[in-house]
Amino acid sequence: MLIGLKKYLLLGRLNFWKKMMKTYNWGILGPGKIAKKFTEDLLQIPAARLHAVASRSEERAQAFAKMYGAKYAYNTYEAMLNCPELDVVYIASPHAGHYEHSLLFLNKGIPVLCEKPLAINSRQVLAMINAAKNKQTFFMEAIWTRYIPTMRKVLELIESGAIGDVLAVKADFGFQAAFDPNSRLFDPKLGGGSLLDIGIYPAFLALLILGKPERVEAMAHIGQTGVDEECAVLMKYPNGKIAQLHSSIRFQTKTEAFIYGENGVIHMHTRWHEGKSISLLINGKRPKDFHFDYPERGYRFEAEEVMKCLGEGKTESPRLPLSFSKDLIELLDLIRQKTGIVYPDYD
Repeated sequence: MLIGLKKYLLLGRLNFWKKMMKTYNWGILGPGKIAKKFTEDLLQIPAARLHAVASRSEERAQAFAKMYGAKYAYNTYEAMLNCPELDVVYIASPHAGHYEHSLLFLNKGIPVLCEKPLAINSRQVLAMINAAKNKQTFFMEAIWTRYIPTMRKVLELIESGAIGDVLAVKADFGFQAAFDPNSRLFDPKLGGGSLLDIGIYPAFLALLILGKPERVEAMAHIGQTGVDEECAVLMKYPNGKIAQLHSSIRFQTKTEAFIYGENGVIHMHTRWHEGKSISLLINGKRPKDFHFDYPERGYRFEAEEVMKCLGEGKTESPRLPLSFSKDLIELLDLIRQKTGIVYPDYD
Protein backbone atom coordinates (compact mmCIF):
# COMPACT_ATOMS: atom_id res chain seq x y z
CA MET A 1 0.00 0.00 0.00
CA LEU A 2 1.47 3.35 -1.03
CA ILE A 3 0.64 6.42 1.01
CA GLY A 4 1.96 9.25 -1.18
CA LEU A 5 2.73 12.79 -0.18
CA LYS A 6 -0.44 14.19 -1.76
CA LYS A 7 -2.65 11.77 0.12
CA TYR A 8 -0.80 12.48 3.34
CA LEU A 9 -1.29 16.22 2.91
CA LEU A 10 -4.99 15.64 2.37
CA LEU A 11 -5.15 14.14 5.86
CA GLY A 12 -4.93 17.63 7.28
CA ARG A 13 -1.30 18.69 7.34
CA LEU A 14 -1.52 21.26 4.53
CA ASN A 15 -4.81 22.67 5.74
CA PHE A 16 -3.39 23.13 9.22
CA TRP A 17 -0.48 25.24 8.01
CA LYS A 18 -2.72 27.25 5.72
CA LYS A 19 -4.74 28.21 8.78
CA MET A 20 -1.64 28.93 10.84
CA MET A 21 -1.32 32.73 10.83
CA LYS A 22 1.84 32.98 12.93
CA THR A 23 5.35 32.29 11.65
CA TYR A 24 7.48 30.78 14.43
CA ASN A 25 11.01 32.07 14.91
CA TRP A 26 13.35 29.25 15.86
CA GLY A 27 16.71 29.46 17.56
CA ILE A 28 19.35 26.74 17.24
CA LEU A 29 21.82 26.10 20.06
CA GLY A 30 24.78 24.02 18.91
CA PRO A 31 25.07 24.14 15.09
CA GLY A 32 26.45 20.64 14.53
CA LYS A 33 25.45 17.72 12.30
CA ILE A 34 22.09 17.03 13.92
CA ALA A 35 21.24 20.75 13.85
CA LYS A 36 21.89 20.87 10.11
CA LYS A 37 19.55 17.94 9.48
CA PHE A 38 16.87 19.45 11.69
CA THR A 39 17.18 22.90 10.10
CA GLU A 40 16.96 21.58 6.54
CA ASP A 41 13.67 19.91 7.47
CA LEU A 42 12.48 22.92 9.47
CA LEU A 43 12.83 25.23 6.49
CA GLN A 44 10.33 23.11 4.55
CA ILE A 45 7.55 24.16 6.95
CA PRO A 46 5.64 27.24 5.74
CA ALA A 47 5.15 28.58 9.27
CA ALA A 48 8.76 28.13 10.45
CA ARG A 49 11.80 30.37 10.15
CA LEU A 50 15.36 29.94 11.39
CA HIS A 51 15.76 33.16 13.32
CA ALA A 52 18.90 32.77 15.43
CA VAL A 53 21.95 30.55 15.94
CA ALA A 54 24.20 30.28 18.99
CA SER A 55 27.59 28.61 19.21
CA ARG A 56 30.69 28.99 21.34
CA SER A 57 32.48 29.62 18.05
CA GLU A 58 31.58 32.91 16.38
CA GLU A 59 32.82 31.53 13.08
CA ARG A 60 30.53 28.51 13.27
CA ALA A 61 27.55 30.60 14.32
CA GLN A 62 28.06 33.05 11.47
CA ALA A 63 28.58 30.29 8.90
CA PHE A 64 25.45 28.40 9.99
CA ALA A 65 23.36 31.57 10.03
CA LYS A 66 24.54 32.50 6.55
CA MET A 67 23.92 29.02 5.18
CA TYR A 68 20.32 28.86 6.41
CA GLY A 69 19.30 32.52 6.43
CA ALA A 70 19.17 33.21 10.17
CA LYS A 71 18.89 36.86 11.14
CA TYR A 72 20.99 36.61 14.31
CA ALA A 73 24.23 34.76 15.15
CA TYR A 74 25.63 34.64 18.69
CA ASN A 75 29.02 33.47 19.95
CA THR A 76 27.68 32.51 23.39
CA TYR A 77 24.58 30.60 24.37
CA GLU A 78 23.69 33.18 26.99
CA ALA A 79 23.60 35.95 24.38
CA MET A 80 20.71 34.27 22.56
CA LEU A 81 18.57 34.65 25.70
CA ASN A 82 18.04 38.27 24.71
CA CYS A 83 17.29 37.59 21.05
CA PRO A 84 14.26 39.64 19.96
CA GLU A 85 11.14 37.86 18.71
CA LEU A 86 12.49 34.41 19.56
CA ASP A 87 9.65 31.88 19.88
CA VAL A 88 11.34 28.53 20.55
CA VAL A 89 14.84 27.07 20.87
CA TYR A 90 16.13 23.70 19.64
CA ILE A 91 18.93 22.40 21.90
CA ALA A 92 21.35 20.42 19.73
CA SER A 93 24.45 20.38 21.94
CA PRO A 94 26.04 17.07 23.10
CA HIS A 95 24.23 15.02 25.76
CA ALA A 96 26.20 16.44 28.67
CA GLY A 97 25.13 19.98 27.83
CA HIS A 98 21.38 19.41 27.55
CA TYR A 99 20.66 20.02 31.22
CA GLU A 100 22.51 23.32 31.51
CA HIS A 101 21.50 24.65 28.11
CA SER A 102 17.80 23.79 28.42
CA LEU A 103 17.61 25.40 31.86
CA LEU A 104 19.07 28.63 30.46
CA PHE A 105 16.01 29.11 28.29
CA LEU A 106 13.36 27.40 30.41
CA ASN A 107 14.20 29.62 33.38
CA LYS A 108 13.58 32.63 31.16
CA GLY A 109 10.25 31.25 29.94
CA ILE A 110 11.45 30.44 26.41
CA PRO A 111 9.99 27.21 24.93
CA VAL A 112 12.51 24.41 24.38
CA LEU A 113 12.76 21.39 22.12
CA CYS A 114 15.75 19.45 23.47
CA GLU A 115 17.53 16.71 21.55
CA LYS A 116 17.37 13.25 23.07
CA PRO A 117 18.29 12.17 25.66
CA LEU A 118 16.94 15.08 27.67
CA ALA A 119 19.89 14.77 30.04
CA ILE A 120 22.45 12.35 31.48
CA ASN A 121 20.26 11.04 34.31
CA SER A 122 16.81 11.22 35.86
CA ARG A 123 17.88 13.71 38.52
CA GLN A 124 18.72 16.25 35.83
CA VAL A 125 15.58 15.51 33.82
CA LEU A 126 13.34 16.00 36.85
CA ALA A 127 14.93 19.40 37.49
CA MET A 128 14.36 20.37 33.86
CA ILE A 129 10.72 19.29 33.98
CA ASN A 130 10.17 21.20 37.23
CA ALA A 131 11.70 24.33 35.71
CA ALA A 132 9.39 24.09 32.70
CA LYS A 133 6.34 23.62 34.92
CA ASN A 134 7.33 26.43 37.28
CA LYS A 135 7.61 28.80 34.34
CA GLN A 136 4.58 27.28 32.57
CA THR A 137 6.81 26.99 29.51
CA PHE A 138 6.65 24.46 26.70
CA PHE A 139 9.25 21.68 26.90
CA MET A 140 9.64 18.54 24.79
CA GLU A 141 12.22 15.84 24.13
CA ALA A 142 13.20 15.62 20.47
CA ILE A 143 12.43 11.96 19.85
CA TRP A 144 11.54 12.55 16.23
CA THR A 145 10.65 8.89 15.64
CA ARG A 146 7.47 9.41 17.67
CA TYR A 147 6.05 11.74 15.01
CA ILE A 148 7.03 10.24 11.66
CA PRO A 149 4.17 8.76 9.57
CA THR A 150 5.64 5.26 9.95
CA MET A 151 5.22 5.32 13.71
CA ARG A 152 1.78 6.81 13.43
CA LYS A 153 0.74 3.87 11.25
CA VAL A 154 2.27 1.34 13.64
CA LEU A 155 0.24 2.76 16.52
CA GLU A 156 -2.88 2.89 14.37
CA LEU A 157 -2.51 -0.81 13.47
CA ILE A 158 -1.98 -1.76 17.12
CA GLU A 159 -4.91 0.31 18.35
CA SER A 160 -7.18 -1.15 15.66
CA GLY A 161 -6.41 -4.66 16.86
CA ALA A 162 -4.78 -5.68 13.59
CA ILE A 163 -2.32 -8.05 15.31
CA GLY A 164 -4.38 -8.69 18.42
CA ASP A 165 -2.91 -8.25 21.87
CA VAL A 166 0.76 -7.24 21.70
CA LEU A 167 2.95 -9.90 23.32
CA ALA A 168 6.52 -8.79 22.58
CA VAL A 169 8.73 -6.07 21.12
CA LYS A 170 12.14 -6.67 19.59
CA ALA A 171 14.32 -3.79 18.38
CA ASP A 172 17.96 -3.10 17.66
CA PHE A 173 20.14 -0.20 16.58
CA GLY A 174 23.82 -0.60 15.82
CA PHE A 175 26.58 0.85 13.70
CA GLN A 176 30.34 0.42 13.57
CA ALA A 177 31.96 3.56 14.92
CA ALA A 178 35.58 4.33 14.11
CA PHE A 179 37.39 4.21 17.43
CA ASP A 180 38.51 7.65 18.57
CA PRO A 181 39.16 8.04 22.30
CA ASN A 182 38.87 11.82 21.89
CA SER A 183 35.41 11.79 20.32
CA ARG A 184 32.16 12.41 22.17
CA LEU A 185 30.95 8.89 21.39
CA PHE A 186 33.82 7.30 23.33
CA ASP A 187 34.01 9.81 26.20
CA PRO A 188 32.13 8.70 29.36
CA LYS A 189 32.29 12.25 30.74
CA LEU A 190 30.13 13.34 27.80
CA GLY A 191 27.62 10.49 28.14
CA GLY A 192 29.30 8.48 25.38
CA GLY A 193 28.55 4.90 24.43
CA SER A 194 25.70 3.14 22.70
CA LEU A 195 22.95 3.41 25.31
CA LEU A 196 22.24 7.14 25.42
CA ASP A 197 23.17 7.73 21.80
CA ILE A 198 21.20 4.99 20.02
CA GLY A 199 20.01 2.50 22.66
CA ILE A 200 17.45 5.10 23.62
CA TYR A 201 15.51 4.32 20.43
CA PRO A 202 14.74 0.64 21.22
CA ALA A 203 14.02 1.66 24.84
CA PHE A 204 11.64 4.34 23.58
CA LEU A 205 9.79 1.84 21.38
CA ALA A 206 9.35 -0.70 24.17
CA LEU A 207 8.12 1.98 26.57
CA LEU A 208 5.74 3.39 23.97
CA ILE A 209 4.22 0.02 23.05
CA LEU A 210 4.37 -1.95 26.30
CA GLY A 211 4.79 0.69 29.00
CA LYS A 212 6.97 0.39 32.10
CA PRO A 213 8.40 -3.09 32.73
CA GLU A 214 8.18 -4.94 36.01
CA ARG A 215 11.65 -6.45 35.63
CA VAL A 216 14.78 -5.44 33.73
CA GLU A 217 17.91 -7.48 33.05
CA ALA A 218 20.82 -6.09 31.07
CA MET A 219 24.46 -6.59 30.20
CA ALA A 220 27.00 -4.47 28.39
CA HIS A 221 30.45 -4.62 26.87
CA ILE A 222 32.47 -1.79 28.39
CA GLY A 223 35.28 -0.65 26.10
CA GLN A 224 38.73 0.63 26.96
CA THR A 225 37.54 4.23 27.43
CA GLY A 226 34.82 3.19 29.87
CA VAL A 227 31.74 3.55 27.64
CA ASP A 228 29.29 0.82 26.73
CA GLU A 229 30.18 -0.23 23.20
CA GLU A 230 27.33 -2.73 23.22
CA CYS A 231 24.26 -3.15 25.38
CA ALA A 232 21.62 -5.91 25.54
CA VAL A 233 18.41 -5.57 27.53
CA LEU A 234 15.62 -7.99 28.38
CA MET A 235 12.46 -6.61 29.96
CA LYS A 236 9.51 -8.49 31.41
CA TYR A 237 5.98 -7.14 31.71
CA PRO A 238 2.77 -8.37 33.36
CA ASN A 239 0.92 -11.17 31.58
CA GLY A 240 4.12 -12.61 30.14
CA LYS A 241 4.98 -9.78 27.73
CA ILE A 242 8.65 -9.31 26.87
CA ALA A 243 10.91 -6.77 25.16
CA GLN A 244 14.34 -7.57 23.68
CA LEU A 245 16.55 -4.55 22.99
CA HIS A 246 20.05 -4.25 21.58
CA SER A 247 22.41 -1.38 20.78
CA SER A 248 25.98 -1.32 19.56
CA ILE A 249 28.73 0.93 18.28
CA ARG A 250 31.00 -2.11 17.77
CA PHE A 251 29.32 -3.39 14.61
CA GLN A 252 26.49 -2.77 12.20
CA THR A 253 23.16 -4.39 13.04
CA LYS A 254 20.06 -4.69 10.88
CA THR A 255 18.37 -1.92 12.88
CA GLU A 256 14.91 -3.41 12.57
CA ALA A 257 11.96 -3.61 14.91
CA PHE A 258 9.22 -6.18 15.34
CA ILE A 259 5.98 -5.90 17.29
CA TYR A 260 4.61 -9.38 17.89
CA GLY A 261 0.91 -9.90 18.52
CA GLU A 262 -1.29 -12.93 19.07
CA ASN A 263 -2.58 -12.67 15.47
CA GLY A 264 0.44 -11.36 13.59
CA VAL A 265 3.53 -9.17 13.41
CA ILE A 266 4.36 -5.59 12.47
CA HIS A 267 7.80 -5.42 10.90
CA MET A 268 9.46 -1.99 10.89
CA HIS A 269 12.07 -2.16 8.15
CA THR A 270 15.64 -0.94 8.43
CA ARG A 271 16.46 1.67 9.66
CA TRP A 272 13.27 1.46 11.63
CA HIS A 273 13.67 4.66 13.67
CA GLU A 274 13.64 6.73 10.47
CA GLY A 275 12.10 4.23 8.06
CA LYS A 276 9.48 4.91 5.42
CA SER A 277 8.02 1.42 5.17
CA ILE A 278 6.54 -1.29 7.35
CA SER A 279 4.95 -4.69 6.75
CA LEU A 280 1.89 -6.19 8.40
CA LEU A 281 2.07 -9.98 8.58
CA ILE A 282 -1.22 -11.49 9.71
CA ASN A 283 -1.11 -15.20 10.49
CA GLY A 284 -2.10 -17.23 7.43
CA LYS A 285 -2.34 -14.20 5.10
CA ARG A 286 -0.07 -12.52 2.58
CA PRO A 287 2.01 -9.62 3.93
CA LYS A 288 0.63 -6.12 3.45
CA ASP A 289 3.20 -3.38 2.91
CA PHE A 290 2.82 0.29 3.77
CA HIS A 291 5.10 2.91 2.21
CA PHE A 292 5.30 6.57 3.19
CA ASP A 293 6.46 9.05 0.60
CA TYR A 294 7.68 12.38 1.98
CA PRO A 295 10.74 14.30 0.78
CA GLU A 296 12.28 15.25 4.13
CA ARG A 297 14.26 13.14 6.58
CA GLY A 298 11.43 13.32 9.10
CA TYR A 299 12.61 15.90 11.62
CA ARG A 300 9.96 18.34 10.41
CA PHE A 301 7.21 16.31 12.03
CA GLU A 302 8.50 16.94 15.56
CA ALA A 303 8.95 20.63 14.72
CA GLU A 304 5.36 20.75 13.50
CA GLU A 305 4.22 19.16 16.75
CA VAL A 306 6.04 21.84 18.75
CA MET A 307 4.44 24.67 16.78
CA LYS A 308 1.02 23.06 16.93
CA CYS A 309 1.30 22.79 20.72
CA LEU A 310 2.52 26.38 21.03
CA GLY A 311 -0.36 27.56 18.86
CA GLU A 312 -2.81 25.76 21.14
CA GLY A 313 -1.22 27.13 24.31
CA LYS A 314 0.07 23.74 25.50
CA THR A 315 3.17 23.41 27.67
CA GLU A 316 3.92 19.84 26.60
CA SER A 317 3.02 17.46 23.80
CA PRO A 318 0.14 15.09 24.52
CA ARG A 319 1.80 12.59 22.16
CA LEU A 320 5.13 12.69 24.01
CA PRO A 321 4.35 14.10 27.47
CA LEU A 322 7.04 14.95 29.98
CA SER A 323 5.90 12.01 32.10
CA PHE A 324 7.00 9.73 29.24
CA SER A 325 10.44 11.36 29.10
CA LYS A 326 10.73 10.92 32.87
CA ASP A 327 9.86 7.22 32.58
CA LEU A 328 12.33 6.83 29.71
CA ILE A 329 15.33 8.32 31.53
CA GLU A 330 14.47 6.30 34.64
CA LEU A 331 14.51 3.17 32.48
CA LEU A 332 17.89 4.16 31.05
CA ASP A 333 19.18 4.79 34.58
CA LEU A 334 18.05 1.32 35.61
CA ILE A 335 19.78 -0.25 32.60
CA ARG A 336 22.98 1.57 33.55
CA GLN A 337 22.67 0.31 37.10
CA LYS A 338 22.27 -3.25 35.85
CA THR A 339 25.25 -3.02 33.47
CA GLY A 340 27.70 -0.91 35.47
CA ILE A 341 27.71 1.96 32.95
CA VAL A 342 29.02 5.07 34.70
CA TYR A 343 29.27 8.68 33.59
CA PRO A 344 31.88 10.38 35.81
CA ASP A 345 30.80 13.63 37.47
CA TYR A 346 27.11 12.72 36.92
CA ASP A 347 26.65 9.58 39.06
